[in-house]
Amino acid sequence: MDEREFFTETTEMRTHNLVCPKCGQAGDYRVTWVVRRKRASLPRHADERDRAKFAKAQSYMVRRDDKLSCANVRCRKPFEITTLQSLAFLVE
Repeated sequence: MDEREFFTETTEMRTHNLVCPKCGQAGDYRVTWVVRRKRASLPRHADERDRAKFAKAQSYMVRRDDKLSCANVRCRKPFEITTLQSLAFLVE
């Protein structure tokens, strides 16, 4: 059984306060995340090994964006997102 069958997957935009490393100006940027939430119940065709995996599974988010453009009109240079985690577990 594939891990994708344990989760429902959606895409969300979240706002984060980031600083451009080139010009040093802070700003609010919208970052795209893929959110995988654990389903309420296990699919019917699961065996014992799948039940053990499902019991350990947690909801989590994976950051989709790696680069953003600076919001400063004079800078507008792309920069990599280094201050945010690329994977974050959700507490539900």
